[in-house]
Amino acid sequence: MNKQNQETSVQVLKRSLLTGFAGGIFWSLIGSVLAYFKFMEFTPKALLVRSWLRTSWSGKWPGDLLALILAGLLSILVAVIYFVLFRKLASMWIGAVYGIIIWGVVFFLVLPLIKHLPSIAQLNKQSIITTLCLYLLYGVFVGFSISYDYKDTIMNSKMKRKL
Repeated sequence: MNKQNQETSVQVLKRSLLTGFAGGIFWSLIGSVLAYFKFMEFTPKALLVRSWLRTSWSGKWPGDLLALILAGLLSILVAVIYFVLFRKLASMWIGAVYGIIIWGVVFFLVLPLIKHLPSIAQLNKQSIITTLCLYLLYGVFVGFSISYDYKDTIMNSKMKRKL
């Protein structure tokens, strides 16, 4: 790989990290709103903060803020995995499937480890469908943003080399 391609990949990776962080915050905020309106049985705060921190402040707005930040940080990891595995596949469907896979990991592997939250068998259909759609949209956002940015940056890089 030549120096130009390496620099291009680093630029895209940096923007992918930012996309992951912003996507984690945005979609967790949407999840909090959905939980507030009772579309889901628990909030992102219950999953990300209250699962390991049981203080008086973690149940209030500082806990919500911490959950948003943690979701952004975890989403950076999700974005890096997508960048490494799927950045060259510019398809909305890859991102949708990626979001569903993340949902499966969270609900079948992580949720059973958290004692105060219901298991997937105990959740109502509305919560399952809402969270599945939320993760699907999150996957499309992160995946398509990263793939589009990668393709666009590569195309611009090739155009600059021709000039």
